[in-house]
Amino acid sequence: MAIQAGTYKLGPDNASLHVETGRNGAAAKAGHDLTIDVQSWEATLDVGDNSSLQLSADPTSLHVREGKGGMQALKDDDKADIRKTIDKDVLKKKSISFQSTSVEQAGDGLKVSGDLEMGGKTKPVTFDLSESGGTLSGSAAVKQSDWGIKPYSALFGALKVNDEVKVVVEAKLS
Repeated sequence: MAIQAGTYKLGPDNASLHVETGRNGAAAKAGHDLTIDVQSWEATLDVGDNSSLQLSADPTSLHVREGKGGMQALKDDDKADIRKTIDKDVLKKKSISFQSTSVEQAGDGLKVSGDLEMGGKTKPVTFDLSESGGTLSGSAAVKQSDWGIKPYSALFGALKVNDEVKVVVEAKLS
């Protein structure tokens, strides 16, 4: 079933937006693959004759939900340190927004293209949103360096966050 025409307001109350990271380098076993929740964001999806999607997210609202792998479990102070690093060194508190340039029906969902602003730069991205049982879901691969963001590294570069991260959204449509 295709997504029904209408205006959908999305945010933390009815949807989730998170980032999934991976790791590499000689010391990758010491690090964690992170799931980072965006806790303050809003989006409007209009489906109809002039379909569109716009989103804004507070770059200081990213919080580590979990870390998989690693030599030891992530502790709360580790998560707090990661948040500080994201604010200071990765996103540098610069705005995050998306504005579609086209939204087209594609099977049981939508093919969305538009401009993502992050790290002070704007670049085009394209991703698919699918609907199943009233749930909208989708993801986009984002290469941090395309936006001038240097992926985090530690231990003199022996532990690195992968340049490409995955941004995932899931929402209940009502």
